[in-house]
Amino acid sequence: MIRAITPRRESSGRLVFTFGALLMMIATTSAAERILPAELAAAPAQTFAGDTDYRLASGSDSRAEHPALHGLCTAATASGHLLETRVDLAQTPILRWRWRVDRGPVGVDPRTREGDDHAARIYLVHERWPRWRSRVVSYVCSLTEPAGADWPNPYSAQFAMVAVAGREAALGQWRDEQRDVAADFQRLHGLQIDRIDALAVMTDCDNTDQPAEAWYGPIEWHAAEPD
Repeated sequence: MIRAITPRRESSGRLVFTFGALLMMIATTSAAERILPAELAAAPAQTFAGDTDYRLASGSDSRAEHPALHGLCTAATASGHLLETRVDLAQTPILRWRWRVDRGPVGVDPRTREGDDHAARIYLVHERWPRWRSRVVSYVCSLTEPAGADWPNPYSAQFAMVAVAGREAALGQWRDEQRDVAADFQRLHGLQIDRIDALAVMTDCDNTDQPAEAWYGPIEWHAAEPD
């Protein structure tokens, strides 16, 4: 069983990520090449600062040809859904997904704790022992950073943030994204990894207290394209 980042509160009341309690032991599971929104909706909720409102939406409701997981954050909350899945990156290092952001925090610096909110996040976890050596890459849709920007998470350097979609992205439109996960872990963490142990999605607004709303479509793992 995986447990997501365990929250701890400072005297200031701000959320602090204690990386040492990031994960519990993970049972080996077969890799899911295609993760449907229904699977994300059914995955265990992980709460850091109150519960973001998540629901499974139909294709007509999401204005797409497929169902979607809808995340709505309006009350300074931070929670997500965490899916245990062992993915062999030697076979499928490419992650493709669809998402849509309708609104999110603006006028903030996501490199600071006060600005560390995003309408849409996808976390990828690689577990190592001891657990404080585990590493995470978080793909986000940022309304303040340019697409392609990356930075250490302000709560923990074990998390690397990547603005897959940036401030140039149009709100309210579905986007198709793709990343080479193995290459990103190598570039951002200096690690050659052979697997991913968990995937999570999160819409949060606990630090900025600005409304955030996003839709998550299917997520797929693919083999690398031939050179």
